[in-house]
Amino acid sequence: MSFDQEMQAALQTFIAESQELLQTMEDDLISLEEQQDPTETIAAIFRAAHTIKGSSGLFGLDHIVSFTHVVESVLDIVREGQIQVSNDLVATLLNCRDHIALLIQSLADGKLTEDASQAQQGELLLGQLRPYLTQEQTAVVPTTTSQDKVEIDKGASSEGGLQNGNWHISLRFGSDSLRNGMDPLAFIRYLSTLGNVISITTLVDGLPESVDMDPETCYLGFEIDLQTDASKDAIEAVFEFVREDSLIHILPPNSCLDNYIDLIRSLPEDERRLGEILIDSGVLTRQELETGLQQQQSQSPGESPIQPIGSILVEAQTVPQPIVDAALEKQKQVKDAKARENQSIRVDAEKLDKLIDLVGELVISCAAANLRAEQIKDSALLEANAQIIGLVEEVRDSALKLRMVPIGATFNRFQRVVRDVSAEIGKDITLVISGGDTEVDKSVIEQIGDPLMHLVRNSMDHGIENAQVRAERGKPAKGKLKLNAYHESGTIVIEVSDDGGGLNRDKILAKAIERGLVQPGSNPSDKDVYALIFEPGFSTADKVSNLSGRGVGMDVVKQNITALRGSIEINSVAGEGTTIRIHLPLTLAIIDGFLVAVGNSFFVIPQDRIVECVELPSNTNRADYMNLRGEVLPFIRLGSMFNIKRDPFFKRENVVVVDSGGSKTGLVVDRLLGEFQTVIKPLGKLFNHVQGIGGSTILGSGEVALIVDVQVLVQHYAQREHIAPKAITQQSYA
Repeated sequence: MSFDQEMQAALQTFIAESQELLQTMEDDLISLEEQQDPTETIAAIFRAAHTIKGSSGLFGLDHIVSFTHVVESVLDIVREGQIQVSNDLVATLLNCRDHIALLIQSLADGKLTEDASQAQQGELLLGQLRPYLTQEQTAVVPTTTSQDKVEIDKGASSEGGLQNGNWHISLRFGSDSLRNGMDPLAFIRYLSTLGNVISITTLVDGLPESVDMDPETCYLGFEIDLQTDASKDAIEAVFEFVREDSLIHILPPNSCLDNYIDLIRSLPEDERRLGEILIDSGVLTRQELETGLQQQQSQSPGESPIQPIGSILVEAQTVPQPIVDAALEKQKQVKDAKARENQSIRVDAEKLDKLIDLVGELVISCAAANLRAEQIKDSALLEANAQIIGLVEEVRDSALKLRMVPIGATFNRFQRVVRDVSAEIGKDITLVISGGDTEVDKSVIEQIGDPLMHLVRNSMDHGIENAQVRAERGKPAKGKLKLNAYHESGTIVIEVSDDGGGLNRDKILAKAIERGLVQPGSNPSDKDVYALIFEPGFSTADKVSNLSGRGVGMDVVKQNITALRGSIEINSVAGEGTTIRIHLPLTLAIIDGFLVAVGNSFFVIPQDRIVECVELPSNTNRADYMNLRGEVLPFIRLGSMFNIKRDPFFKRENVVVVDSGGSKTGLVVDRLLGEFQTVIKPLGKLFNHVQGIGGSTILGSGEVALIVDVQVLVQHYAQREHIAPKAITQQSYA
């Protein structure tokens, strides 16, 4: 099997949409066990499975159709109330969902058929489903190909079909259907698998003159009568893959006037006459319209006014008056104004990245133009450039918002993790999610998944006690794990908290002393002790499990968070639980910074880290701390840190007070150059060894400024100078 370029594009869309449906399916399956009335959720799961099956049939993916059909059949029985929701059923359906996801991923990898191992795994899962089914329900629906014939009862008319209680389908394919690789007739062929297609009326009123026709544009519409026992949801799912671009209306058997009135009101809003609207809605045949028009034209030329076609049709009892009124109202709406379309589109992430890069270059160019305007002291140019800079900032903000996505989708994926892991370790744990609508850059979302996975699994394994211990401590038998997110000072904060036993401070400290990380007899703060769990190879676990205990994971978490220019901190209360708080930038592309200089070198400090700027007192000499309004402020001389020679012209030094993990530290610089919109450029591999620098940017003058990673810089300085972590803290000045 092979696909041309257009079909390949359509297949990629199918893969993306199926993956979204499968994620929704997983979330709904997990929530089933906790719902008192799961009717709507079961229906949503059924629709997801049916949509995937129907769309797979359009591409001839028979292995997905056959497997998903059995899953759908089980869900249909559950939906009818013949099977009660149970843990075993949910577990089986989750495994089936995973298998469908595996088949879809194989499509993404270019494999259009299943391999032997996938087929074997599918048979094992089908064996688990068959006890819920009868032999008839287990049978797989026939799949269709482009060579299949649609059998139509030629002797049945549309009207006769409706009178016999059949479904009426009004279908208008989007003009781009053919370009998107969709074959309109393939949908009708697949529709025939649900029942008997009584009649089809092809609408060609949208066809232009032959010289104006585009062979890649679809102009067709259909009025279809279908005899079937299938539900409306099942019929709608046949057209799921073209629903966005097409207009599909399904009227149930014995439809009343209100159904047709609603159909008329929802028809395309283009310039059409009354008769055309009635024909398109399926309540009037073209022959009946021709008869009415002939009667209208036969009126005497002097007769005034000429009787409207609507009145003629009502008098002839061809169409009821309410339907004519609805068509007239529709016609008036079209004449008054065209409907506004509000559609969302899928955009390739690479295109967004390219846009962000271009905006970044625009920011740099604006800075260069502004510098030139200042040098020549042209006030008019400065004013014009200021307006341009304001517009560029708006473009920047708008471009960055395009990449912002809610973090709730990432959080929801952990519902399955918590369910599976809690069953594996024999603990009853529930996951509570809040702040899911908090938005963050998609690039951050993609890289935060693994660190969160480590933290969640670690909290479940080490943090939350088993039921017996919880009962002894007066806690509910069910443990609680929380994921929360919110914005704070231009950053996103993600919290992973549990109501377990908390961290054992004494045990961590003893292990740290044993490994030489802390000097015997010292008394570090709780915060410093808890931070030790992020040291490479550090573990206090008494035994190694499949989840944790080898000392590998928490140090990787910190490395990944640091690579995102973020920070991580721990708050823990013995017997009550632990909260791990992650601070991350909203975006990794452009930041608001503060430009400083040391000698002839330039640095950018992220604004969200800056507390204040003060002058360095002259009495500090070579000390590495100062008195900041009665408090000890340790500071780092950037010139000494990076071996930069100071400019002797600048006698006064300044201190930029920054926040590092909740503690204040000063960065000593020569000059304060003000706010600077910073486009982050990564450093090459040659500079990977440089500690405390998170990237670079280009100034308007063409010079390069280094972006300071505050937390890494402070930690590296402490290690280099052999200072205990507790020394770089805010203390009372004695």
